[in-house]
Amino acid sequence: MLAPFGIRPKSTLALRMLPLAQALVRQGHHVCIVAPPVHNPEDAGTQVMYDQVLVLHTSSPSLPSATGVFQQIRLLMQSVLAEKPDIIHLFKPKGYSGLAALATSLWHPNIPLIVDTDDWEGRGGWNDLLPYPVAAKWLFAWQEYDLPRRAAAVTVASRTLQTQVWGFGVQSDRVLYVPNGIIADRILEPRSTGQPHHTLLLYTRFWEFDVRYIVLVLIALSTHRSDIKLHIVGKGERGEEQELLRLIDRAGLSYIVHYFGWVEPEHIPDHFAMADIALFPLKDQLITRAKCSAKLLELMAAGLPVIAGRVGQAAEYIEHNVSGLLVEPDDPAHMAYAILQLLDDPSLRTQLGTGAHKRVLHFHWDMLAHDIAQLYDNVLYTKH
Repeated sequence: MLAPFGIRPKSTLALRMLPLAQALVRQGHHVCIVAPPVHNPEDAGTQVMYDQVLVLHTSSPSLPSATGVFQQIRLLMQSVLAEKPDIIHLFKPKGYSGLAALATSLWHPNIPLIVDTDDWEGRGGWNDLLPYPVAAKWLFAWQEYDLPRRAAAVTVASRTLQTQVWGFGVQSDRVLYVPNGIIADRILEPRSTGQPHHTLLLYTRFWEFDVRYIVLVLIALSTHRSDIKLHIVGKGERGEEQELLRLIDRAGLSYIVHYFGWVEPEHIPDHFAMADIALFPLKDQLITRAKCSAKLLELMAAGLPVIAGRVGQAAEYIEHNVSGLLVEPDDPAHMAYAILQLLDDPSLRTQLGTGAHKRVLHFHWDMLAHDIAQLYDNVLYTKH
């Protein structure tokens, strides 16, 4: 497997690639993950075993500028080919790893390439959200379009991405829908309702919604209840959390909010345990329709009653009124109404939390890995 960046701080490797690889190993496959030390230079040149899966970070390029790019591509190719793979599975068709996968497929066409896409990267997606240089935006958009077309098969994390890849001209029988799954140790024991603290949890990276939406929800709630607390866990891509806190203070609602910032993964369950209701607001836009959120699964696996925007994969994971509540996106009044409904109905909170806990069992990585293994077998059979 070829990763787009290192094991931290971003989640593609840790929450998609690694648990899938570990599930494949449990089914008898040998899997190695090769990653460039993008975002985590401190891990450059390291090799660490995670439950029988080797995660190998290449060395950092020692050469400057464009020369360093070619050096990084060469380091990735060398590390991949040293494993003598039967298949190369590229996760995220972009960046250094995308270029390394392209070069490897051209020079070693006997090794089938499978491409995984879990985000909309080009126009309308991350290219619009993050301040990439113009050349990088052009490259990422081209890679997103070109690499799936070259691949023997494509795995996609959402129905929107499935449609996108079909639109690129990839035949439907070469595209496999593989949503994010849940790691076994993230499936917590069903929650005991206990004494409610009227605590709401917002576990987020902030790009999924307009921060003003949260302020409007809080204003609506404050006219009905004076005992509500909002715990915010997470950090934005571009400091969005600071804008949210500024607007909350301006609205005179700071007394409601406790901001915890980015939290180490091992401490996340502590914050789940403090909450009565989890909020998962989503703006109806291309990037959120395409996204398959591991955070939403984590909340459900903790047995929390979740209120989510009816956008994209949220409606795949949550069965309305069974394993959570779905509200219309961009409608803060609807979200506030749903929160009040759950605060006033402990039995419904318990019912939805239990339903969420049961629902995530359908997305266990061991089950999803079985489909991936079948795909690998089909690709190798076709090759021969």
